[in-house]
Amino acid sequence: MRLTTKGRFAVTAMIDLALRQDNGPVTLSGISQRQEISLSYLEQLFGKLRRHKIVESVRGPGGGYNLARKAEDVTVADIIIAVDEQLDATQCGGKENCNHSKQEAGGRCMTHDLWSTLNAKMVEYLDSVSLKDLADQQKQKNTEQSVVVMQSRRTHVVA
Repeated sequence: MRLTTKGRFAVTAMIDLALRQDNGPVTLSGISQRQEISLSYLEQLFGKLRRHKIVESVRGPGGGYNLARKAEDVTVADIIIAVDEQLDATQCGGKENCNHSKQEAGGRCMTHDLWSTLNAKMVEYLDSVSLKDLADQQKQKNTEQSVVVMQSRRTHVVA
């Protein structure tokens, strides 16, 4: 399985966008600062996401990006596919020419079906996780962290 930085950064940036878009368009410079992702890299990723109608751009003062669809209608698979990320665990890219032994003239390797099945399971799983799911998980983590900080402050004040 090769999930590269491109796919990881795209998903991270989309979670950031989903968490903040209720306050208006989200700037790429803001995402860049918060997530420590190069602005030029984000511009490339968001160009692809825009072409796949996952985000829409808002021009002018106060501009930035919004989701083009509801967060529950965008899956992790949608995001990864939009930025041209290949989800392929086979060595042959699905071409079934992975057996390069001298004894056999090409063809499938003995584990081709195993890796093909893994590919299908990965896509199935990533297609089952929505951007809303990820944003909700992040909100929950932020809430839990805030509670811990508040409890910690109270302990220091009382002591």
